[in-house]
Amino acid sequence: MKAFQLGRRVGGSTLVVKNVSILRCHGALAVSYARTPVRCVSSTKESSEATKWTPHSLNKLQATRFGKDAPSEFPKETPKVHTAYIAFGSNLGDRIGWIEKACKHMSSRGIKIKRTSCLWETEPMYVVDQGSFINGVCEVETTLGPIPLLDVLQSIEKSLGRKKIIDKGPRNIDLDILLFDDQAIDHERLKVPHPGIFEREFVLRPLAELIPARALDAASPWKVTQDYLNALPPSPSPISTLTPLNPWIEPIRALQSNRQTHVMAIMNLTPDSFSDGGVNLPEDGKEDTHKIRRLYDRTIAHADKGATIIDIGGQSTAPGTLQVTDAQEISRIFPFVEELNAHPRFRKKIAISIDTYRSAVVEALDEVGMIGGIDIINDVSAGQMDPNMLSTVARLGKTVVLMHMRGTPQTMNTRTAYPDGLIPTIANELLQRVAEAEAAGIYRWRIILDPGIGFAKNQEQNLEILRRFDELRDWPGLRGLPWLLGSSRKNFVGKITGVKEPPQRVWGTAATVAAAVQGGADIVRVHDVEKMMQVVKMSDAIWRV
Repeated sequence: MKAFQLGRRVGGSTLVVKNVSILRCHGALAVSYARTPVRCVSSTKESSEATKWTPHSLNKLQATRFGKDAPSEFPKETPKVHTAYIAFGSNLGDRIGWIEKACKHMSSRGIKIKRTSCLWETEPMYVVDQGSFINGVCEVETTLGPIPLLDVLQSIEKSLGRKKIIDKGPRNIDLDILLFDDQAIDHERLKVPHPGIFEREFVLRPLAELIPARALDAASPWKVTQDYLNALPPSPSPISTLTPLNPWIEPIRALQSNRQTHVMAIMNLTPDSFSDGGVNLPEDGKEDTHKIRRLYDRTIAHADKGATIIDIGGQSTAPGTLQVTDAQEISRIFPFVEELNAHPRFRKKIAISIDTYRSAVVEALDEVGMIGGIDIINDVSAGQMDPNMLSTVARLGKTVVLMHMRGTPQTMNTRTAYPDGLIPTIANELLQRVAEAEAAGIYRWRIILDPGIGFAKNQEQNLEILRRFDELRDWPGLRGLPWLLGSSRKNFVGKITGVKEPPQRVWGTAATVAAAVQGGADIVRVHDVEKMMQVVKMSDAIWRV
């Protein structure tokens, strides 16, 4: 039996004491207590009087409180969940790779990443004789306190080989706590808010993506993140976001004014695509070794002519097209993807995109070991046609294209009403898609947007997108994300030019490609690579300065 006393003062010097005893009786716990008013005594004098007690069943006490559904154990107190903002940076080796490894380490150690900023490339500060940095910020939830969180972050840095040789010098990974709830922390190891926030654009820029209207300093509650960013002097060289394609191809720098437009070559392995159905594979989808080899040679030719991405599709999304089964779509693309994976040198020339809205196709590529050769998942539905797609992309760490569409390819032409305006509606619906992707675990720097030319848009709406494309790029919450635009050979081009056969719509397509570059597209998706590459080069020379 164990006995102890609980007490409280009741006026004057009288103390009401509960003598509490717990014992085990026939294998069951029993608890008793008695209230005894006593006089306060000196701390050196102990009472020798034994207190009588009456046993009570612990089970009965529980039943009195909880009724028949008394729990076998009392619930443990739920740990408090804190919100913190963590900055990360790297300027050595595979910079994006180091940052993503750090994020995975955080997730594996119970630090839940809720949202991320874009990645921003910046010139070094303080110690300028070193390579450029990639920086970003993530919003996390954790049950750890600030110092234990700091311990975990420093442990992650150490596990990734971080060695601090020069203060503010080169590093493969750097993790810093910027904010922790609304706390102001002044500890010998940690200062929150981070003292460097207010002078560093490479911190304020990504932080403003996540919390633009939050006050950062309790002494100036009227001044928010965006205000501090706006107060900084202009950078010597404007900074830009980065979006990775693959480890060998330069990432997209969506805010760099003199960037080159990427050309994505369309490779439809379908019998019923509106423009090139049946051209690349036999209608029955059976494997043809010689034709697969010719497809590979054609892809190499696309790369030699300037294409940096090839988009492989096994399911047509033309208006009114019927869906094939998962197995049919997989059987169409597998032989070609396998051929591409058999030539690793090819990976250094061109990024591989899979045009699918089915997670089963992506999972199948992963199961047979081919997913490592895939860089981008191009989903025309932005995750709306398969609830598992976004989480699958997040798990595999791939870049994703989120296209604006309403309904399905069978119903989209009936959903072209935009009573609140075309551009505002596309922007707001894409903001929802981005939020869903982030909630599924996709990092913001792995998101590419597509306004969806021809998908739930009529002819005039397609033209409006081309005229006002720059507005979409600068829409609050979307700025800094790269954009893909696909207008090649589409029906509205044929109607305006009077060209009925899609393969003959080269000149009309060329005009839309030039308009896309002028409006700020980072990728144009085309059939006629050689001809459109010339259009892109000329358009870049005019507008990308």
